[in-house]
Amino acid sequence: MKKTGGSAYLILAMLAFAGLGMEVILAFVLEPLLYHAPMQAWTDPQHISHWIVTCAVWGLMSWGIIRFARKRYGNGLFEKKEKPSAWQWGAVAALVIASLIYSWLDWNGSKVVREFNANGPAKFIFQYIYYCFEAALVLLIIVFGQEAFERWFRCKHIPYGGILAAVTWGIAHFFTKGSAAGVGIMLSALAYGCVYLLVGRDIRKAYPIIWLMFVL
Repeated sequence: MKKTGGSAYLILAMLAFAGLGMEVILAFVLEPLLYHAPMQAWTDPQHISHWIVTCAVWGLMSWGIIRFARKRYGNGLFEKKEKPSAWQWGAVAALVIASLIYSWLDWNGSKVVREFNANGPAKFIFQYIYYCFEAALVLLIIVFGQEAFERWFRCKHIPYGGILAAVTWGIAHFFTKGSAAGVGIMLSALAYGCVYLLVGRDIRKAYPIIWLMFVL
């Protein structure tokens, strides 16, 4: 990996956040013009079409950011790091359990069951594919944000990436879903950042765990 300052990695983190923000343009500007209706009035096929287009945009953004980072800075961020110890896995398990409890209380039951009942099989499947791509970009915010702030402050035990995800992706939900949801997303982002550190900065381990916390 080439030696470089933290600002280069912060830019990549913000590009990942900008990728998430593309959905706002699709959902609140372009698609309402196309469908002649706000999101709340879309039909099931229109919702599914929105998720497909959003996933395509997010997938291209993720691929482009990762490809650029590997080409410019090497594969260091994407290689397996140190092996997590037993206490680290225990801490991850505790965070996952806490996330499940919070989700159960927030949704007054199982989020998965409630979304399946609300959406039906087709919408449910496409929405959860959509969650896969969203979780990927959130993880990129965490990965590059962590690298940026570690290079500035030389401390590897603070979840800088989670903090950055909280103040970008998390705060954005205050405007799209309200204050209660925004607080919940911010806390989740901090937890995701902790998971990334606890699994030894190994994105192969971090991604499925974060995705489970995200959807369950």
